[in-house]
Amino acid sequence: MLSKRRLTMINTLSPARLRFAARFAAPVVMVAALTLTLCGCSLLGIGGPTPHQRADDLEPMLAGAGFRMILADTPAKMQHLKTLPPLKVNYYTGSDGTTHYWFADPDYCHCLYVGDETAYQEYENLRTQARIAKNEQEAAEENYEAQQQMQMNMMSPFGYGFGPEMGFGF
Repeated sequence: MLSKRRLTMINTLSPARLRFAARFAAPVVMVAALTLTLCGCSLLGIGGPTPHQRADDLEPMLAGAGFRMILADTPAKMQHLKTLPPLKVNYYTGSDGTTHYWFADPDYCHCLYVGDETAYQEYENLRTQARIAKNEQEAAEENYEAQQQMQMNMMSPFGYGFGPEMGFGF
């Protein structure tokens, strides 16, 4: 229920101000709803890589870094492979004190990747390079989109910065 003061304020607004407020309220609400939706999706992990995509991304890096692939070619190996955490690089310390790294993929390649400290360091370097390349690609795409938008704005019959989208249109 609206307060009396609020009702008085609404009643005293001119029709032009009411049209102006109604005209810009809908886009503001739409932008707010879109922002909340996108934030919610990112928090829930919606839109992230699927396990299959993750395997496709990581396995070439592991192989390129020097990890050795061991196929689960018997039912006993496959059953043991399914007990390991999938699609995550893990490690264990051997009896001689050296660290060994492993990556289980029971669903797609039905294999286990095994590597030493050198292979793991190379894998981390490759992951870092891939992350940098992805960030650069995203930045280039954003720059391209901004450039396209700027060119479209310059082609506006109202001139740059004027027109219906800025509230100065008809």
